[in-house]
Amino acid sequence: MSTSTEAVWTLGSLLDWTAKHLAQKQIDTARLDAEVLLAHVVGCKRIDLYGTRYAEVAPGEVKQQYRELIRKRLEGCPVAYLVGRKEFYGLEFKVTPAVLIPRPDSEHVVIECLTLAKAFTPRPFAGEGLGVRGPRILDIGVGSGNLAITLAKHHPTADVTAIDQSADALKIAQENAAKHGVAGRIRFLEGDLFSPLAADEKFDFIVSNPPYIADEDIPKLPVGVRAFEPLAALQGGPGGFVVFDRLITEARSRLTPGGYLIIEIGSPQEKPAREKLAAIAEFELAPTIYDSSGHPRVLRVKRQ
Repeated sequence: MSTSTEAVWTLGSLLDWTAKHLAQKQIDTARLDAEVLLAHVVGCKRIDLYGTRYAEVAPGEVKQQYRELIRKRLEGCPVAYLVGRKEFYGLEFKVTPAVLIPRPDSEHVVIECLTLAKAFTPRPFAGEGLGVRGPRILDIGVGSGNLAITLAKHHPTADVTAIDQSADALKIAQENAAKHGVAGRIRFLEGDLFSPLAADEKFDFIVSNPPYIADEDIPKLPVGVRAFEPLAALQGGPGGFVVFDRLITEARSRLTPGGYLIIEIGSPQEKPAREKLAAIAEFELAPTIYDSSGHPRVLRVKRQ
């Protein structure tokens, strides 16, 4: 963005030039990225950039901050990290490189859990005048908290526990829980899979978006993923099933009778993942749930 070729840059001209520049650099979402980043710097909504603010002269500090964000975007840094937030299921979540960026595909985990939870019969609960307790939900690998917080937000009687082995991720999740008013209804625990739980704890729902990218496929990922998102939340070991195998094996002793395990998978993993779940006698395997692009995305089992 050279300032020598044009005496005055408006927000509109700045936006148009940058969108074209990003497209020339093979950024697939060039226009959207240009809009989101400029709106972030200006402190307005994207739609406002096309209203009265389109002809507004861009201050020097705006041009400088915008130029720096565009430079980082061209290096591959995801827009969500540059603006520090990402929308998921209608809620805005704070994100940093300590957590995976929430993706729309994961909303299918939430939809499935909320649908099944509607039929849950609340249990009597004698503690502190609460009267009844809703379903007990466990989120393994909470990350930004997008699954746990969305479930707590949309199921007001749910009793939610969220586990992650990353202290930095848990901090972000706790901030997001406070932002959305559900911090008092989510128990956050640090540790590997089920290790922080008491030996006799069981849950009506276990949800998870575990690391499922095969180690050999990590170098093939887009640079924005492999170079910026936390590898520990992506790497599923050789074949991509190291965490998956442990998770489904331990989950059977952590589910109440009639309880559900709802787990996100990579689309190439559907067949072997279904075979692994079907091999566990306690599990009743449901049909695969497909994402909006028609790819296998979520598997569900019920503990018999």
